[in-house]
Amino acid sequence: MDFKSSDTITGPRSEDVLPDTATAAVKVVIVGGFGVGKTTMVGSVSEIRPLTTEETMTQAGVGVDDNRGVESKTATTVAMDFGRISITDQLVLYLFGTPGQERFWFLWNGLFEGALGAVVLVDTRRLEVSFDVIGRLEERGVPFVVAINSFPEAPRHNLDDLRRALDLPDHVPIFDCDARYRESSRDALMTLMRYLHEMTPATV
Repeated sequence: MDFKSSDTITGPRSEDVLPDTATAAVKVVIVGGFGVGKTTMVGSVSEIRPLTTEETMTQAGVGVDDNRGVESKTATTVAMDFGRISITDQLVLYLFGTPGQERFWFLWNGLFEGALGAVVLVDTRRLEVSFDVIGRLEERGVPFVVAINSFPEAPRHNLDDLRRALDLPDHVPIFDCDARYRESSRDALMTLMRYLHEMTPATV
């Protein structure tokens, strides 16, 4: 294509440009079963316009996707969600949200490449969908924390009871979260970063 001298080529939006002060970047993955709020968390906390790959759910998923408890959901992530948040002037987190349906789990291999850790979102209405997710993280040796996402109609449980139900080791953080709100989602990410820091051997 030929460009005229009057044509203007624009770069990224100013708010999307990485701050000059950033010296370190960390890849973090947001995981969980279908409909637990991964896209919502990335969207609520990202300081840039998030990239989403949501598509309208069709009849092709009937009998394949388990949407029990989230029957009103009309769109689903088919590849990933992506966002970015600056934790400090120097530290930036790149956020990758995984697809929830099991038929898209083959994409996890690439999404987990280079990731330092993960936030597992859990919906207490469908606790069973979290078992395989946590199991896959444990098999991969990926450090993770567990965020119990608050849904208005979801039953409330003691965190110790949920830890036992999910068979979580004592050292894995588990806490309440509301993925709709930036502050709560940021706190979840900060919990993961503190956990990763505690796991790092001190150097002399």
